[in-house]
Parts: sequence; C-alpha cells; structure tokens
Amino acid sequence: MEDFYIPPVVFASDPIPMHTVVLTKGVPDFREGQVAFDEDGHLERGKTPTVMNPNDQFALQAALQTRIRHGGRVSVMSMGPPGYKDVLREAMESVYADDLYICSDREMAAADTWATAITLTTGIEKLAESEGSMPDLIFAGFKTADGETGHTGPQTCWGLDVPVVTHVIALDVDEEAGRLRAKRLVEGDIEEIETVETDLPAFVVTDPEFEPTYRKAEHRLLYKDLREETQARAESFEEHLTEWDQEALNLDPDYIGLDGSPTIVSSVDPIPKAPAEREATVVDAGDPEGMEQVVEELRPFGTETAEAGGD
Repeated sequence: MEDFYIPPVVFASDPIPMHTVVLTKGVPDFREGQVAFDEDGHLERGKTPTVMNPNDQFALQAALQTRIRHGGRVSVMSMGPPGYKDVLREAMESVYADDLYICSDREMAAADTWATAITLTTGIEKLAESEGSMPDLIFAGFKTADGETGHTGPQTCWGLDVPVVTHVIALDVDEEAGRLRAKRLVEGDIEEIETVETDLPAFVVTDPEFEPTYRKAEHRLLYKDLREETQARAESFEEHLTEWDQEALNLDPDYIGLDGSPTIVSSVDPIPKAPAEREATVVDAGDPEGMEQVVEELRPFGTETAEAGGD
C-alpha cells in the first residue's frame, strides 16, 4: 500500500486585539477664578483645583468608539504630579478606560511641550515593549486649556515615528487591512471636510467637533454595558494604575522637565475671573436714591405675592 503525504493542518492564529492609548492632562479649573503665576511665568497649580483637560474628552470618546466597534482595550496615560492620578480616575469614570498610566517624577516638573512629548513617547514605547507591539491608535485632544499650543500630540507622534491625522471629526478602522479612515476639518474652514487614510499604527488628534456614532443596536447596548463597567472600575482605579518615574523610564534628566525645555516664557497674560452666570446690580445701603430704585423694581413682585397670599 502506497504512503500518502498528508499536509499538516495549520490553524490561523487569533488576531491580536486592538489596543488604543489616550493621552490626557490636568489643567487648572478656571471656573474657580483667576490663576496665579510665579515670577518665572510658571503656573502655580497648587493654588488652583485641577481637572481633566476638556478637549481630551473627545479623544476618549474616539477611543471608546473604537473599543466598541473593534474590541480590544483602552489605556489612558498622563505625565504630571501625583495629583494627576485623580485626572486619570476622572478619565476612566467619565468615559472609559481599562487601565491607567502616569509618568510622574520631580525631574519631570516644569516641562514644556517638547520635554513632555519626550516623556510620553518613552512611556508609550515602554508600554509597547511590555505588550509586544505598538498600540494601534494613540489619541490626543486638540489642545489644552492652559497652554493652548496644540504641540504635545504632534510632537509625541514625531517621537514615535508614526503617521498623524489632525482635526479628526469621524473615524473608522479596517482591521484586516490595518488601515485608518478618518474625516478631518480642513485648516481654517470648519465647513470643508476631507477624508484621509493611513496605515496603523497611527496617531489621531481629535477636533472638538468630533462626535461618536453608534448606529447598530449591539453597539449601543455594549456602550451602556461598558460605561457601567468602567464606572464601577473607577471606584478602585488605583488597582488599574501603573506609575513610572524617571528611573523606570530610563530618561536622561537633561532632556526632561525644566532642564529639557527649550521654551522660554517672556510674559504671560493674567487669566480673567470667569463671568458670573447672572448679572447683579450693587447698591450701597447708604445711597437713598439707589435703594429707592431697588424697592421700586421689586415692588411689583411683592404686590403679586401679597395678592396671591390673600393679604
């Protein structure tokens, strides 16, 4: 009987789940009033409550949309003082995140956008090394509420040497082809939109006009489940938080923090106190005419109240 060659059975390996990273930052809560600066023009953050940068919400929404449509997981990363852990918790609780990363060290303090980008680039590379591959997508907000330069995202992208798409208002991923398709606003014209494509991994800077879309019922149900899941996870967010200092990231002190920041602040404009939601007229109690005017303005309301009460 002849021997027949039977080729071995080869099973296709499961695709690697998508991994997205969102960069976020803490900014002063300007609703609290005027922010103080020191003599060198640096923000005195300790005197103002810190919240998550508002534009980062759109980056988080884009990452959540990607998670719902394509699976995988979402990591959120920030560079800043230990207090930024609360910002990461806010990012996890307000939108969605599976795990959190903070790059924090005194050596990183007073960094400009360039030194911040170097630190974040190194953090993402360390995360990629532990995962065995670069994240498929890295998201960043358009700009921060305190600096408003919009530099950190593109500079981090430059450090990672991946393509970048800015002012993104809609996106989708072709997993099989490893391609990103995005709609973006053309610079200087919010009514002109262009569609672009690029290979993964890629860097996406979301525009404030970004709106997530969930057309399928299964996506809307998953959105509800994931939101509940992440809100429960946020209650013990530190269990999902990894902290890296300068030594863990093996960063040269000359390239991070104040020493690694080429930016020189020549001057700053004071941030005005937020306007009151209601207008008010201030009247001195010792001003008879002013007080009489107030009484005259309030008299109709007092009359209506008296009539309603039957007096």
